[in-house]
Amino acid sequence: MLARYFDEVIVLERDHLPPDAQHRRGVPQSKHPHFLLDSGRRAIGEIFPGFESALVAAGGMLLMPSMDAAYCENDGWSARQSGSMTMVYSSRVLIERVLRDKVREMPAIEIREGVTVTGLHRGPGGTAHGRVEGVDFRAGDGSGYIVADLVVDALGRGSSVTDWLRAAGWPAPPERTLDAKVTYTSRWYDLPPADRRPRSWWWRHLVITPTQDTGDHPEEHDFLSNFFPIEGDRAIVCMGAWGIRMPHEIDTFEAAADRVRAKAFGQATRACVPISEVHLTRSTGNKWRRYDLLDRPPLGLVCIGDSICAFNPFYAQGMSSAARSALVLDDLLRHRAALDADFVREFLARQKKSLDVPWMLAMARDQAYDFATGTETVAPWRRRLAARLSWPVFNAINAASREDPYVERTFAQVFNLDKSLREMTTDPRFWFGIARYRLRQRLGRTVIPSGFDDQQDPPGTDYTGHARTAGSPTAGTALAGD
Repeated sequence: MLARYFDEVIVLERDHLPPDAQHRRGVPQSKHPHFLLDSGRRAIGEIFPGFESALVAAGGMLLMPSMDAAYCENDGWSARQSGSMTMVYSSRVLIERVLRDKVREMPAIEIREGVTVTGLHRGPGGTAHGRVEGVDFRAGDGSGYIVADLVVDALGRGSSVTDWLRAAGWPAPPERTLDAKVTYTSRWYDLPPADRRPRSWWWRHLVITPTQDTGDHPEEHDFLSNFFPIEGDRAIVCMGAWGIRMPHEIDTFEAAADRVRAKAFGQATRACVPISEVHLTRSTGNKWRRYDLLDRPPLGLVCIGDSICAFNPFYAQGMSSAARSALVLDDLLRHRAALDADFVREFLARQKKSLDVPWMLAMARDQAYDFATGTETVAPWRRRLAARLSWPVFNAINAASREDPYVERTFAQVFNLDKSLREMTTDPRFWFGIARYRLRQRLGRTVIPSGFDDQQDPPGTDYTGHARTAGSPTAGTALAGD
């Protein structure tokens, strides 16, 4: 976005970038599944027209999760049917490679590899005129500095920019934090050749949600597990949980996959050929550096992505939130000529409004755990309420979505950051749809079955068009549109 408004944009990249879709040191989380939400896809498409088609051409798969994924909820497998949400499945490294190709097409952008930023050039820190004026760096051929009209911090959740600002005289921005002790572990696999896959593999993606059984059960039943398809006829097998020590050796990983509560998960993993080690990630806490609360935020500085707001990666919000912030920056640069205090304050206010949407979603789940730590922990009664209701409410929404297109569309919009959680929870039509479904369920009048045995293969029957919520013209019209 900056290349549309500045004569020169210099990207200082610590790594030496691979020419193809390969892992690199600076992105350790690339070994795990990455979901690019709809709002993120659209945002990146505005920044780089043709991005999605290029990603698909490079091997990404445009799929409809409700048709191409098998979901195992608390009571068993969900029914398969058409829905409003689509998704491009690929690895993080392929997304990066396609983005790098797009960046390199832009003559105003120069990428300098193998360069580490070591500090900030700045004016009178902490004052009304305090400004970041450039950066110090270290490279293989020595050290130096670059003067810039605007500095963008994209250093990630480990960014040292707040420390550098404090040393220069600015107060540290307040931080909102919540660490629910999420750990997840992944391994990459080659799928069997297409002609040798089991006939029951109509699905491309398997999702196993944690059990809600409060009795004795294997801890693997508390895992959120994904058999996640990526380009090149490969899959990433990923298991994660809140507050549980996850397997990180090959033998314990394979044994855990076999104990996931839906048998198809372990069977699918065993049918594939492993092509990587086991990769473990523990750095998953939510952290929001609130520059918008500073009395005098530094001029000449913008923070993007995890450097300002890092989320629990379970919720797949990071890439989309960063892209949405870039659109905010674009709109301001288009309409404002000066990078002054008003520019910085308006950017921070609008970025905060954008970040509020995913932040509220992350808090709604992670605040449910007694072992969570940070500034955003809540009173015990609220933790108990969240723990008791979060998964049951999620299951109720999914169940109603099977027969009420309005509920399905609304929840998809919230999941994809197109609507806020507050908008959903204050929508009478949304809750009416759920209550009506529960009533029909009690009366035995639901149309689409649910709770298929999780010890059997996921059912492949397509129930699209079977559901028509009685007395709902809106639902009938939406189904006709499908």
